[in-house]
Order: sequence, then C-alpha cells, then structure tokens
Amino acid sequence: MSLLPSDFADLEVFADWILPTEDERYAKRLGSTMAEMQSFYDTAFPRLEAIMAHAETVPIGDAAVVSDEDRNLAYLAFSLVTASFPVEAWKQPHVPDSGAAAFPLVSEPGF
Repeated sequence: MSLLPSDFADLEVFADWILPTEDERYAKRLGSTMAEMQSFYDTAFPRLEAIMAHAETVPIGDAAVVSDEDRNLAYLAFSLVTASFPVEAWKQPHVPDSGAAAFPLVSEPGF
C-alpha cells in the first residue's frame, strides 16, 4: 500500500516524517541529526511546488473525503516546514540561545 500519491512515491523513504501533530513533528526535529534533516530537506524541498500544486487539486470542505495518501503528503509538507528553518538558518535542531522547548502543565493553577 502506498503512503503517498503515486507522483510522490520517491518521498516515501521519509515516511518517518509523516506525522499528524505539531508536537510529533517538533519532537522528530529535536530527535534528528542535522544530516537526517538535511537529507530530508534536500530531497523534499525541490518538490514543494509540486506538492502545493497537488494540494490545489484535493477537494476540501464539509463533504470532501481526503485520501490517506493526500493527508500523508500534507503531513510530510508540514514536517518539511518544521525542518527547514534549522537547516537554512541555525544548522542545529534546537533553537539557539533558548530555554526549554516545552513547558508541560502538571496541574492547573488554583484561583
């Protein structure tokens, strides 16, 4: 079974970047080496215009049924955005000169 539309089958080698939530994509970025992100970026970024053109053909709206392949392609594109800034600017997965990436809420403050 294909994970992506057939025109993007070559990107299936990056299936581990098909992640449905921002938290998962951010964790993937933080857990990846720069070499892994660079490989993903170098392969997927040149295809971004084609991905966007394909997205324009996908029906949306209340009655639309989006295929798993199209949804996965969107998730892959979202992951590319998550990986692009570290590749292009920081040359590291973490935001430089910053604190924790997340502050999990243990309990609601009492008022």
